[in-house]
Amino acid sequence: MLSLFDQGAFAPCPAPFNLAAHVLRQAKDLSQKPALEVIGGSQAEIWTYAELEQAVRGTGTGLLQAGLQPGQILLMRLGNTVDFPIAYLGAIAAGMVPVPTSSQLTEAETAKMIADLQPAAILRDPEVACAAHPEQILLSDLQAMRQLPACAYALGAPDRLAYAVYTSGTSGNARAVAHAHRAIWARQMMVKGWYDLKPDDRLLHAGAFNWTFTLGTGLMDPWAIGATALIPAPGTDPMALPALLKEHNASIFAAAPGVYRKLLKTGARLDLPGLRHGLCAGEKLSSHLHRAWESATGSELYEAYGMSECSTFISSSPAHPARGEALGQPQPGRRIAILGPDGPVPQGEEGTIAIAADDPGLMLGYLNAPQETAARMQDGWFLTGDQGAMAVDGQISYLGRADDMMNAGGFRVSPIEVETALSAHPDILQVGVATVEVKTDSHIIVAFYTAHQEVNQADLEAFASERLARYKQPRAYVHLDALPSGANGKLLRRALPAYFKG
Repeated sequence: MLSLFDQGAFAPCPAPFNLAAHVLRQAKDLSQKPALEVIGGSQAEIWTYAELEQAVRGTGTGLLQAGLQPGQILLMRLGNTVDFPIAYLGAIAAGMVPVPTSSQLTEAETAKMIADLQPAAILRDPEVACAAHPEQILLSDLQAMRQLPACAYALGAPDRLAYAVYTSGTSGNARAVAHAHRAIWARQMMVKGWYDLKPDDRLLHAGAFNWTFTLGTGLMDPWAIGATALIPAPGTDPMALPALLKEHNASIFAAAPGVYRKLLKTGARLDLPGLRHGLCAGEKLSSHLHRAWESATGSELYEAYGMSECSTFISSSPAHPARGEALGQPQPGRRIAILGPDGPVPQGEEGTIAIAADDPGLMLGYLNAPQETAARMQDGWFLTGDQGAMAVDGQISYLGRADDMMNAGGFRVSPIEVETALSAHPDILQVGVATVEVKTDSHIIVAFYTAHQEVNQADLEAFASERLARYKQPRAYVHLDALPSGANGKLLRRALPAYFKG
């Protein structure tokens, strides 16, 4: 048998359609139900479904009144506050195309994005770094828009552009991944295939408002089904999360593996009687961490695998727990294969994890990069670049990257991007970057470099901080006489970790 999983296509997205309208489809019937609770801060912040929809659609009206047009791109430079999802959905409601970005990005990084996107305007918190642009709508103006009359939802073809998110490209250049309005419709495959999300759930996501993992799993998916989203207030200590989960009666907890590691560091029992289970994504969940969570809480932890180009599409769930070291299985409605040079490989053999090119959640392509988009397609499949193997029951095991892409706290980072930034340092002759496991389940980005003499680490850190977002910056620097290379002189990145002595 071949490594091909196909249980039939998911129901087609209705037309006409608007992503924001789908997210807020429960607002009329659940007008007074809490849609969002910001918890752990000095003052409780609760948004009902009616208040949320008014803020979103009022923002849409304000953007139109500011002279912006449907179809125009808006770069988002907002912080970790509720303003982020409101502005995001407000733009989409009015037919514009928001591009959410991490507030950690430097001015230099945003300058590249502005040159690439040519946005009509920037939605801007003045406290968040951003390169110059003639049209900036400030946070105070966005907040004032919420009380304006509600805009009509801009309905149209489900396949039209709705938003874009940035991801590190294998070439070292960050790429804008373009998604259609139908992407939110496709996320319903996660509801049973991963979350087991129900309208009466209270889902606490540990991430920041302006992280796409939080935006999808922590906010839009609960709202679309009529559940309540719980988000920790900015600056909340991760160690306070167990108390918040219990105090606010969270039934589902979602976080990246790094958060689970912090919570389990003491080895103490976590008393969470209302918790049904936890959700984990962003990087591979180790069996050690999985067992530790089960032991500490008595609840299960379900992992999902995905990427910016298609969100998650392989996962474990209460209905289909992962077996052994497997990730889980394709979500219902997905068509997944493990490909070799000649198509799907026999079951049990290693190949590239691929998703059908007609999956409704798959990206439209990389903006302004048609050749790079085409390079990821093969005979009706989108190639993830990750290696895996499929068992006879459809469960898929993750076997690593086919290239040198790194994972930093749930963000994929290209080593070439980091190397390019550091190679501009006047004292560095050559540099190579790799992730290194410094202790069980804990990895950091390390830069290995050659120079006439060792460079002061504080100088290197300051240099990197001006050019790279915090999550892309190396946590350690190692001076070497020469970097490992092959017979052709090409850098051997996978040999670099052996030179790290901690």
